Amino acid sequence: MTELTRRTLLAGLAAFAALPAQGATVRRDVAYGPDPLHRYDVYLPESPSAAPLVVFLHGGGWAFGDKGNDTVWKAKSAHYNARGIGFVSVNTRLLPEADPMQQAADLARALAHVQQTAPGWGADPSRLALMGHSAGAHLVSLLGADPGLARRWGASTWRATVALDTAVFDTERYMARKPSRIHRRAFGTSRAFWQDASPYARLGAGATPFLLVASTKRPASLSAARQFARAAKARKVEAELYEINYSHAAINAALGMPGPYTDTVDAFLSRHGVG
Repeated sequence: MTELTRRTLLAGLAAFAALPAQGATVRRDVAYGPDPLHRYDVYLPESPSAAPLVVFLHGGGWAFGDKGNDTVWKAKSAHYNARGIGFVSVNTRLLPEADPMQQAADLARALAHVQQTAPGWGADPSRLALMGHSAGAHLVSLLGADPGLARRWGASTWRATVALDTAVFDTERYMARKPSRIHRRAFGTSRAFWQDASPYARLGAGATPFLLVASTKRPASLSAARQFARAAKARKVEAELYEINYSHAAINAALGMPGPYTDTVDAFLSRHGVG
Protein backbone atom coordinates (compact mmCIF):
# COMPACT_ATOMS: atom_id res chain seq x y z
CA MET A 1 0.00 0.00 0.00
CA THR A 2 1.41 3.40 -0.96
CA GLU A 3 1.56 6.26 1.54
CA LEU A 4 -1.14 8.09 -0.44
CA THR A 5 -3.39 5.04 -0.35
CA ARG A 6 -2.77 4.63 3.37
CA ARG A 7 -3.69 8.27 4.06
CA THR A 8 -6.81 7.98 1.91
CA LEU A 9 -7.86 4.84 3.73
CA LEU A 10 -7.35 6.38 7.15
CA ALA A 11 -9.27 9.49 6.15
CA GLY A 12 -12.14 7.37 4.90
CA LEU A 13 -12.19 5.31 8.07
CA ALA A 14 -12.29 8.47 10.16
CA ALA A 15 -15.31 9.62 8.18
CA PHE A 16 -17.08 6.33 8.78
CA ALA A 17 -16.19 6.43 12.48
CA ALA A 18 -17.84 9.85 12.78
CA LEU A 19 -21.15 8.76 11.28
CA PRO A 20 -23.59 5.96 12.13
CA ALA A 21 -24.98 3.83 9.32
CA GLN A 22 -27.72 5.97 7.81
CA GLY A 23 -31.22 4.57 8.31
CA ALA A 24 -30.00 1.47 10.12
CA THR A 25 -31.93 -0.31 12.82
CA VAL A 26 -29.54 -1.48 15.55
CA ARG A 27 -30.08 -4.30 18.05
CA ARG A 28 -27.18 -4.53 20.50
CA ASP A 29 -26.16 -7.32 22.85
CA VAL A 30 -28.59 -9.94 21.65
CA ALA A 31 -27.99 -12.99 23.86
CA TYR A 32 -27.47 -16.36 22.19
CA GLY A 33 -26.20 -18.25 25.27
CA PRO A 34 -25.61 -17.99 29.01
CA ASP A 35 -22.11 -16.47 29.09
CA PRO A 36 -21.78 -12.64 29.21
CA LEU A 37 -19.78 -12.88 25.95
CA HIS A 38 -22.52 -14.86 24.21
CA ARG A 39 -23.79 -11.72 22.53
CA TYR A 40 -24.08 -10.22 19.05
CA ASP A 41 -25.06 -6.86 17.55
CA VAL A 42 -27.38 -6.54 14.55
CA TYR A 43 -27.35 -3.70 12.00
CA LEU A 44 -30.30 -3.81 9.63
CA PRO A 45 -31.06 -1.68 6.56
CA GLU A 46 -34.00 0.66 6.71
CA SER A 47 -37.33 -1.21 6.40
CA PRO A 48 -35.76 -4.63 5.75
CA SER A 49 -37.72 -7.24 3.85
CA ALA A 50 -36.12 -10.67 3.41
CA ALA A 51 -32.71 -8.98 3.74
CA PRO A 52 -29.63 -11.18 3.24
CA LEU A 53 -27.18 -11.34 6.15
CA VAL A 54 -23.44 -11.18 6.75
CA VAL A 55 -22.43 -12.68 10.12
CA PHE A 56 -18.97 -11.47 11.15
CA LEU A 57 -16.47 -12.61 13.79
CA HIS A 58 -13.66 -10.25 14.83
CA GLY A 59 -9.99 -11.13 15.19
CA GLY A 60 -7.71 -10.81 18.19
CA GLY A 61 -5.56 -13.90 18.57
CA TRP A 62 -8.46 -15.90 20.06
CA ALA A 63 -7.78 -13.88 23.25
CA PHE A 64 -9.11 -10.35 22.77
CA GLY A 65 -11.16 -8.12 20.48
CA ASP A 66 -14.80 -7.14 20.54
CA LYS A 67 -17.83 -7.00 18.26
CA GLY A 68 -18.16 -3.28 19.00
CA ASN A 69 -14.70 -2.16 17.90
CA ASP A 70 -15.04 0.55 15.27
CA THR A 71 -12.98 -1.25 12.60
CA VAL A 72 -15.09 -4.36 13.05
CA TRP A 73 -18.51 -2.94 12.24
CA LYS A 74 -18.71 0.71 11.17
CA ALA A 75 -17.57 0.66 7.54
CA LYS A 76 -18.93 -2.82 6.97
CA SER A 77 -22.39 -2.26 8.42
CA ALA A 78 -22.78 1.07 6.61
CA HIS A 79 -21.78 -0.52 3.31
CA TYR A 80 -23.89 -3.64 3.63
CA ASN A 81 -26.92 -1.81 4.97
CA ALA A 82 -26.75 0.54 1.99
CA ARG A 83 -26.95 -2.56 -0.21
CA GLY A 84 -29.97 -3.90 1.66
CA ILE A 85 -27.92 -6.48 3.60
CA GLY A 86 -28.00 -6.94 7.36
CA PHE A 87 -24.72 -7.13 9.28
CA VAL A 88 -24.28 -9.13 12.50
CA SER A 89 -21.16 -8.70 14.65
CA VAL A 90 -20.54 -11.60 17.05
CA ASN A 91 -18.64 -12.08 20.29
CA THR A 92 -17.58 -15.48 21.59
CA ARG A 93 -15.77 -16.52 24.73
CA LEU A 94 -12.00 -16.04 24.55
CA LEU A 95 -8.76 -17.53 25.84
CA PRO A 96 -8.08 -18.68 28.48
CA GLU A 97 -11.74 -19.44 29.24
CA ALA A 98 -12.41 -21.10 25.87
CA ASP A 99 -10.02 -22.74 23.41
CA PRO A 100 -10.48 -22.32 19.63
CA MET A 101 -12.76 -25.36 19.33
CA GLN A 102 -14.99 -24.02 22.10
CA GLN A 103 -14.96 -20.62 20.40
CA ALA A 104 -16.03 -22.30 17.15
CA ALA A 105 -18.90 -23.92 19.06
CA ASP A 106 -19.89 -20.49 20.39
CA LEU A 107 -19.87 -19.11 16.85
CA ALA A 108 -22.05 -22.03 15.73
CA ARG A 109 -24.51 -21.28 18.54
CA ALA A 110 -24.60 -17.64 17.49
CA LEU A 111 -25.19 -18.62 13.88
CA ALA A 112 -28.05 -20.92 14.84
CA HIS A 113 -29.61 -18.18 16.95
CA VAL A 114 -29.32 -15.65 14.12
CA GLN A 115 -30.93 -18.09 11.69
CA GLN A 116 -33.80 -18.78 14.07
CA THR A 117 -34.38 -15.14 14.97
CA ALA A 118 -33.74 -13.35 11.67
CA PRO A 119 -37.24 -13.64 10.16
CA GLY A 120 -38.54 -11.50 13.02
CA TRP A 121 -36.12 -8.76 11.98
CA GLY A 122 -37.21 -8.82 8.33
CA ALA A 123 -34.12 -10.81 7.31
CA ASP A 124 -33.77 -14.02 5.31
CA PRO A 125 -31.66 -16.63 7.16
CA SER A 126 -31.36 -18.75 4.02
CA ARG A 127 -29.30 -16.00 2.33
CA LEU A 128 -26.45 -15.74 4.81
CA ALA A 129 -22.66 -15.56 4.58
CA LEU A 130 -20.21 -16.19 7.40
CA MET A 131 -17.17 -13.88 7.53
CA GLY A 132 -14.23 -13.37 9.88
CA HIS A 133 -10.86 -11.67 10.20
CA SER A 134 -7.61 -13.16 11.55
CA ALA A 135 -8.52 -15.52 14.43
CA GLY A 136 -12.13 -14.99 13.37
CA ALA A 137 -11.14 -16.06 9.84
CA HIS A 138 -9.72 -19.28 11.25
CA LEU A 139 -12.95 -19.99 13.15
CA VAL A 140 -15.32 -19.25 10.26
CA SER A 141 -13.08 -21.40 8.04
CA LEU A 142 -13.31 -24.24 10.53
CA LEU A 143 -17.12 -24.18 10.30
CA GLY A 144 -17.09 -23.56 6.55
CA ALA A 145 -14.78 -26.52 5.94
CA ASP A 146 -16.93 -28.80 8.09
CA PRO A 147 -20.48 -27.42 8.46
CA GLY A 148 -21.34 -30.46 10.55
CA LEU A 149 -19.64 -28.68 13.45
CA ALA A 150 -22.24 -25.91 13.20
CA ARG A 151 -25.15 -28.31 12.73
CA ARG A 152 -24.34 -29.83 16.14
CA TRP A 153 -25.50 -26.53 17.63
CA GLY A 154 -28.64 -26.26 15.51
CA ALA A 155 -27.29 -24.16 12.63
CA SER A 156 -28.53 -24.68 9.09
CA THR A 157 -26.43 -24.49 5.94
CA TRP A 158 -25.26 -21.03 4.88
CA ARG A 159 -24.37 -19.78 1.41
CA ALA A 160 -20.65 -18.96 1.64
CA THR A 161 -17.68 -18.26 3.90
CA VAL A 162 -15.26 -15.31 3.64
CA ALA A 163 -11.90 -15.65 5.44
CA LEU A 164 -9.97 -12.40 5.84
CA ASP A 165 -6.24 -13.12 6.26
CA THR A 166 -5.42 -16.08 8.47
CA ALA A 167 -2.19 -18.10 8.48
CA VAL A 168 -3.65 -21.18 10.15
CA PHE A 169 -5.80 -22.92 7.57
CA ASP A 170 -3.51 -25.94 8.05
CA THR A 171 -3.22 -25.66 11.81
CA GLU A 172 -1.21 -28.85 12.26
CA ARG A 173 1.42 -27.83 9.71
CA TYR A 174 1.66 -24.29 11.09
CA MET A 175 2.09 -25.45 14.68
CA ALA A 176 4.68 -28.08 13.76
CA ARG A 177 7.02 -25.36 12.51
CA LYS A 178 7.80 -22.24 14.54
CA PRO A 179 4.48 -20.93 15.79
CA SER A 180 4.19 -17.56 17.45
CA ARG A 181 3.51 -17.15 21.16
CA ILE A 182 -0.08 -16.23 20.30
CA HIS A 183 -0.57 -19.48 18.41
CA ARG A 184 1.14 -21.59 21.07
CA ARG A 185 -1.22 -20.12 23.63
CA ALA A 186 -4.24 -20.86 21.45
CA PHE A 187 -3.41 -24.36 20.19
CA GLY A 188 -1.06 -25.81 22.80
CA THR A 189 1.16 -28.82 22.11
CA SER A 190 -1.29 -31.59 21.23
CA ARG A 191 -1.11 -32.73 17.60
CA ALA A 192 -4.55 -34.27 17.95
CA PHE A 193 -5.93 -30.86 18.90
CA TRP A 194 -4.06 -29.18 16.05
CA GLN A 195 -5.72 -31.55 13.60
CA ASP A 196 -9.13 -31.17 15.23
CA ALA A 197 -8.86 -27.38 14.94
CA SER A 198 -7.55 -27.42 11.35
CA PRO A 199 -9.80 -26.18 8.53
CA TYR A 200 -7.45 -27.92 6.07
CA ALA A 201 -7.88 -31.28 7.82
CA ARG A 202 -11.66 -30.87 7.99
CA LEU A 203 -12.14 -29.65 4.41
CA GLY A 204 -14.52 -32.02 2.64
CA ALA A 205 -17.13 -32.32 -0.06
CA GLY A 206 -19.79 -30.72 2.14
CA ALA A 207 -17.82 -27.50 2.63
CA THR A 208 -19.27 -24.11 1.75
CA PRO A 209 -17.83 -22.01 -1.08
CA PHE A 210 -14.93 -19.87 0.15
CA LEU A 211 -13.43 -16.48 -0.59
CA LEU A 212 -9.90 -16.35 0.82
CA VAL A 213 -8.47 -12.83 1.22
CA ALA A 214 -4.71 -12.89 1.82
CA SER A 215 -2.20 -10.12 2.44
CA THR A 216 0.81 -10.14 0.12
CA LYS A 217 2.64 -8.45 3.01
CA ARG A 218 2.31 -11.63 5.12
CA PRO A 219 4.06 -14.60 3.52
CA ALA A 220 2.63 -17.10 6.00
CA SER A 221 -0.95 -16.01 5.33
CA LEU A 222 -0.43 -15.91 1.58
CA SER A 223 1.15 -19.38 1.49
CA ALA A 224 -1.58 -20.81 3.73
CA ALA A 225 -4.38 -19.38 1.59
CA ARG A 226 -2.80 -20.66 -1.63
CA GLN A 227 -2.39 -24.13 -0.13
CA PHE A 228 -5.99 -24.15 1.11
CA ALA A 229 -7.26 -23.03 -2.30
CA ARG A 230 -5.33 -25.87 -4.00
CA ALA A 231 -6.70 -28.39 -1.50
CA ALA A 232 -10.23 -27.10 -2.04
CA LYS A 233 -9.92 -27.52 -5.79
CA ALA A 234 -8.65 -31.07 -5.34
CA ARG A 235 -11.60 -31.82 -3.06
CA LYS A 236 -14.07 -30.18 -5.46
CA VAL A 237 -14.85 -27.26 -3.15
CA GLU A 238 -15.12 -23.75 -4.58
CA ALA A 239 -12.40 -21.48 -3.16
CA GLU A 240 -11.61 -18.12 -4.73
CA LEU A 241 -8.32 -16.51 -3.70
CA TYR A 242 -7.95 -12.72 -3.56
CA GLU A 243 -4.42 -11.46 -2.90
CA ILE A 244 -4.12 -7.83 -1.82
CA ASN A 245 -1.22 -5.57 -0.91
CA TYR A 246 -2.79 -4.40 2.35
CA SER A 247 -1.57 -4.92 5.88
CA HIS A 248 -3.31 -7.47 8.09
CA ALA A 249 -5.13 -4.67 9.95
CA ALA A 250 -6.13 -2.85 6.77
CA ILE A 251 -7.75 -5.98 5.33
CA ASN A 252 -10.20 -5.75 8.21
CA ALA A 253 -10.56 -1.99 8.39
CA ALA A 254 -10.89 -1.31 4.65
CA LEU A 255 -13.70 -3.73 3.89
CA GLY A 256 -16.75 -1.64 3.13
CA MET A 257 -14.72 1.28 1.83
CA PRO A 258 -15.17 2.03 -1.90
CA GLY A 259 -12.66 0.27 -4.13
CA PRO A 260 -11.68 -2.99 -5.85
CA TYR A 261 -11.32 -4.91 -2.57
CA THR A 262 -14.87 -4.28 -1.40
CA ASP A 263 -16.12 -4.78 -4.97
CA THR A 264 -14.48 -8.22 -5.09
CA VAL A 265 -16.08 -9.32 -1.84
CA ASP A 266 -19.45 -7.94 -2.96
CA ALA A 267 -19.26 -9.82 -6.25
CA PHE A 268 -18.48 -13.09 -4.47
CA LEU A 269 -21.37 -12.61 -2.05
CA SER A 270 -23.74 -11.72 -4.88
CA ARG A 271 -22.78 -14.85 -6.82
CA HIS A 272 -23.88 -16.86 -3.82
CA GLY A 273 -27.16 -15.09 -3.24
CA VAL A 274 -26.07 -12.69 -0.49
CA GLY A 275 -26.70 -9.33 -2.06
